Amino acid sequence: MKDVMKKDEELMQRLLEEDEEFRQLKEEHTWFHRKVEDLDKKPFLTPAERVTREELKKKKLILKDKMEEIMAAYRHRLEGKE
Repeated sequence: MKDVMKKDEELMQRLLEEDEEFRQLKEEHTWFHRKVEDLDKKPFLTPAERVTREELKKKKLILKDKMEEIMAAYRHRLEGKE
């Protein structure tokens, strides 16, 4: 399991360096993550803030799914070369 995680981290780092779309998705994901964390730090959320938090989490998940798709496609291309 640790080997898979290490390979995923290495792949993510490589894509951050080489793939502009992946890098942009990661930056947006990080931004949404910080916004969710900011809301989570509040002792109480208004109904509007709760809705905003859920929307941010959904957008963050969509970005993560897109990053996973890019990583899977990259892995698939690598397997074809081996």
